[in-house]
Amino acid sequence: MSHPGSTILLLFASLLMGGMSTAAAQAAAVAVVVAEPRLMSLTERVEALGTLKANESVDITANVTETISAIHFDDGQRVREGDILVELTSVEQHAELEEAQVRHDEAARQYERVKALVAQRAASESLLDERKRDLDAARAVLVAIESRLSDRLIKAPFDGVLGLRNVSRGALVSPGVTITTLDDDSVMKLDFTVPSLYLGALRPGLAIEARSPAHGDQVFSGEVRMIASRVDPVTRAVEVRALLPNPERALKPGLLMRVELLARPRDGLVIPEAAVMQQGRDHFVLVVVEGETGLSSERRQIQIGTRQPGLVEVREGLSSGERVVVHGHGKIRPGQPIRILAIDDGPANPGAWTEQAP
Repeated sequence: MSHPGSTILLLFASLLMGGMSTAAAQAAAVAVVVAEPRLMSLTERVEALGTLKANESVDITANVTETISAIHFDDGQRVREGDILVELTSVEQHAELEEAQVRHDEAARQYERVKALVAQRAASESLLDERKRDLDAARAVLVAIESRLSDRLIKAPFDGVLGLRNVSRGALVSPGVTITTLDDDSVMKLDFTVPSLYLGALRPGLAIEARSPAHGDQVFSGEVRMIASRVDPVTRAVEVRALLPNPERALKPGLLMRVELLARPRDGLVIPEAAVMQQGRDHFVLVVVEGETGLSSERRQIQIGTRQPGLVEVREGLSSGERVVVHGHGKIRPGQPIRILAIDDGPANPGAWTEQAP
């Protein structure tokens, strides 16, 4: 028969040994830094080169062969639609216009006089019809001369900025001779080609970012306006046109731009790139699991997606709320006890750790 005091001593010794084994297990746990997968707005960046064009562009030329009598613009001037740019010699046309106006007024008076006589039954309807034909003919001649006269006034067809002036007063111009250029640069068209591999992801409204060495690191944002209806059978690429707002008029037609097309926009889980271990074509992470004896790690295969600086998208294998080992996975084996030293703040604060209490 055992003594009651002996039983108490044995129980105390058992508890003491259990506490020592727990303390030893905690001491053997490897300190690691962990991170939680986080939702983040993601896109696939497709790079291309493109050339800028003005939203509207035209070479200003004359409709007739004539000498220039007046010039109403300067190099690089901004004009509004309908502003007169150049006047061509039109003395003869003005004289013809005056003559046609007199004939038209006389025909109108004769028509009204005969119309009154017909109302009084003092003239025939056939005479009224004749005077109506005379009036219509005079009006047609007047409109034709006014049209020829307007051809001698060269106007801006839309709002924009003029280029260099290529003519002087007194010069003889003819159709096809460029007087100057006019560009609507309030919005710029950016044409570039994209591999047909991304054809399924292309649609009007996709965001783009464009840069040019002429403007350093400045980023110009825009969106896709149109995708060409054909794929080039040689390059297997499709032409895309995007629009870039140009409120400061910094962009010029003909400028070469480096384009990044932000395709397949979505929300996805991301983890720090340092958490991913690669073996051949497979990718793995160490996931933190909680057991009866404390924390340990579990090796799990994942499927990754797009990459961003310091981050990797996880398409399969992880769920929001789980934790993965970021630093220290080279010192532990699956199932080995671990101790969380810090938490990687991830996308919210890249490279920063939040220390955990021991």
